Amino acid sequence: MDLTSQKCVPCEGGTKPMTQDETKPYLEEVKDWQVVKPKGIDTLRREFKFKDFKEALNFVNKIGEIAEEEGHHPDIELGWGKVKVELSTHAIGGLSVNDFILAAKIDKI
Repeated sequence: MDLTSQKCVPCEGGTKPMTQDETKPYLEEVKDWQVVKPKGIDTLRREFKFKDFKEALNFVNKIGEIAEEEGHHPDIELGWGKVKVELSTHAIGGLSVNDFILAAKIDKI
């Protein structure tokens, strides 16, 4: 499955979030991401390290461009030499395929 060739699609409330079993094949495609529950909902998280703030900021700006193109926006925490990215689909309160598509595209930066 090539997630980077897929496009995020609008997700409506009322759609159920992915189950743990449904996420397994997708997690194999984005191996460096982990599922966490920071606010009680399944969320994809990955932390990236950089040599300085400027490189980290440049990375965040590239994520922003992709997020705008896809219409799907992560939560991003920027610090000196590090970026933490969290993905979940707020409209459904959990994970959707969109989260994995965006994670795969972020990994390609």
